[in-house]
Amino acid sequence: MNVEVLAVGTELLLGQIVNTNAAVIGERLAESGLDHHRSCVVGDNLGRIVDALRGAIDRADAVIVTGGIGPTQDDLTRDALAAVAGVESIFDEEVAERLRHYWESRGREMPASNITQAYRPEGSVFVDNPIGTAPGIRMEIDGTWVFALPGVPVEMRAMLDASVLPFLVARAGGDGVLVSRVLRTWGDSESKIAERLGDLFEAATNPTLAFLASSGEIKLRLTAKAATEEQARRLIAPLEEEIRRRLGSRIFGVDDETIEKVLLDMLVARELTIGTAESATGGMVAARITSVPGSSHAYRGSVVAYQVDLKERLLGVPAGTIETHGVVSEEVAAAMAAGARRLLEVDVAVGITGSAGPEPQDEPVGTMVVAVATPEGTRTRTLHMPPDRERARTFTATAALHLTRLSLEGVEWGTPR
Repeated sequence: MNVEVLAVGTELLLGQIVNTNAAVIGERLAESGLDHHRSCVVGDNLGRIVDALRGAIDRADAVIVTGGIGPTQDDLTRDALAAVAGVESIFDEEVAERLRHYWESRGREMPASNITQAYRPEGSVFVDNPIGTAPGIRMEIDGTWVFALPGVPVEMRAMLDASVLPFLVARAGGDGVLVSRVLRTWGDSESKIAERLGDLFEAATNPTLAFLASSGEIKLRLTAKAATEEQARRLIAPLEEEIRRRLGSRIFGVDDETIEKVLLDMLVARELTIGTAESATGGMVAARITSVPGSSHAYRGSVVAYQVDLKERLLGVPAGTIETHGVVSEEVAAAMAAGARRLLEVDVAVGITGSAGPEPQDEPVGTMVVAVATPEGTRTRTLHMPPDRERARTFTATAALHLTRLSLEGVEWGTPR
C-alpha cells in the first residue's frame, strides 16, 4: 500500500513551525510496512489544498492530511475534502454535543467557532481524538482512503497510532513489515564512510543501506522488508556485522542511543566521575551530559571559564602558558582539564577552548581545542570546525563527548600530554 502525506498550514511554508508530523508519520509508516513515496506541504488556500489532494488521490492508495481541521477561518481541510469528493458538508449533532460537554466539564463556555468541528463531508466518518477537541475525518474518494488529522503533534500521533495505522495495515493485506536499524558513527565524514562501505551500498537490495549526516555524526540506516519483524532482523544481521568489522570504534551506538547516554553508561559501569571546564562552548557539553536521566551518578559539575582571569584563578591555568601559547591552544585546554579534575574532584575531565567567532581569537574562526584528562593521562586535539559560531560550538561539544568515549575505550587519538 502506497501512502502519501499532505501537511496543511501556511506557517509550515514560512518556517514558523517545523513539520515534525511528517517525520513521525514517515517513521511509523515504515515500521508498519507501508510504502511512503511522497510528502507535500501546502498553505491555507482552498484551491491549492484541493489541487494537492486531487494529485495525491490520483497517485496513492491512502492519503494522510495533517492540519486545517481546527475551528478558525483558515482551517480549510474539511471544505477541501468536500470539494474534491463533490459532496456537501453535514452537521453531526452528536459530535457537537460532545464538544459542548468537553468545554463545560472544564468550567468554560465553548467558543462559537468550535461548532465548525462538528461538520464533516457527506459520506465520511469522524475519527476519535482521545486527547483533544478536534475529531479527525476518514473518507474514501475514488478508491483512495483519505484521513484528516489535527496538526497538533501530540493529538496527531495519538490518532495515527490508535486509528489510522491499524485501519491501513488491515487493508494492506499483510504486505509484511519494514524494519530499520540505525548504526550511529563518529570520526569520519559522510563521504569517507561512503567510500569505506561503497560496495555494500551498491550491492544492498534487501536490506538497503542509507547514510544520514547529523550534527557531526553519521547515521547508517539498515532497512529490511520481510513477512515478520524477526525475519527482517535476520536479514539485517549479516550486513550490520560486516559494517561493524569495517568501522570498528567509529560506531558508538544504535537506534536512539545518544553519545551522552553511551558515555554516561560507560562511566557508571566503571564507577568513574566526570566534570567539564568549558570556554568557547559555554557549558554545552555539561548541558548534554545532564540532559540524560541519572547523570548525577557520574557527573559532578562544570566550570564555564570564559575570561582569561577565570581560567587562571579557578582552573589554575598558568599565565605563562597563555602568554606563550595563546588562549586557543592545546596547552591551555590541557591545563583547563587538569584544573577541572583537581577542582571538581573527578576522575575524568574535559577541557575546551577555541575561536568560535565571529571575530577570530588567536586562531582563525572555527579553530577549537579539546582536552580529555583521565587517570591514565591527558590527550588533546585541535579541531578545524566550520567558521560558523553555532555549528563550531555544537560540533565541538559532540566531538568532546566522543573523544572522551575513545579515551575510556583505550583508543589512541590526539597528542598525549
